[in-house]
Amino acid sequence: MAGLVKRWLKSDRARRLACRIAAAYIRLVHATGRWQVSGDAAPRAHWDEGRPFILAFWHGRLLMMPHVWRAGVPMNMLISQHRDGRLIADTIAHFGLGSVAGSSSKGGAAAVRQIVKAIRAGEYAGVTPDGPRGPRQRASGGIAAIARLSGVPVIPATFGMRRRRLLGSWDRFLVPMPFSRGVFIWGEPIHVPRDADAATLDRYRIRIEDELNRITAEADRATGHAPLELPPPLDAEQAAADR
Repeated sequence: MAGLVKRWLKSDRARRLACRIAAAYIRLVHATGRWQVSGDAAPRAHWDEGRPFILAFWHGRLLMMPHVWRAGVPMNMLISQHRDGRLIADTIAHFGLGSVAGSSSKGGAAAVRQIVKAIRAGEYAGVTPDGPRGPRQRASGGIAAIARLSGVPVIPATFGMRRRRLLGSWDRFLVPMPFSRGVFIWGEPIHVPRDADAATLDRYRIRIEDELNRITAEADRATGHAPLELPPPLDAEQAAADR
């Protein structure tokens, strides 16, 4: 069955239809949900003042991110070049969000340069530090490097939902159910020094990872779920390597 779906999604027409359905489902979940937002003072201040930042969120909490973002504010997400990445890019386009294709294992350097250039031009960026292949909820070094090069803060965000399904995928992708209670939670801004060396970059990578895991656990507890067990942490060499 999975193979049949993959073959079907190779068609441009099928992919466009799937993305329209996904966007409609995201809107349905948001419209029928009872949502609470916390910790959003920092992003609101940046949006109000037109100051760019890097939105960071785990790959498994991707689905509702279009609604954590302020409508009408342009943002480019760093998205992998494989088929799943194209599906994500086409889906978020329905919400007026852009994308830059690239990953740590293919097209990464060019994509990072493009993202940094866009940020320096006053645009916002979104990054999944554990994408596109994991391990789940463990950050690679790329996001800290982007923050150092661009000079803007990383602001983590996540969501949780009372009624949900967790898929058996590597990222334990969270599919929220309509007509339920949900939360959006923002974390503390993290500023990476412009002069950070490799060791300092890795410390900030861990800070970003820890803050994302803290708010993700908080979102799960707030919606009646135990936080997910985490895989073993990466060391500096693993985090810097292509994944």
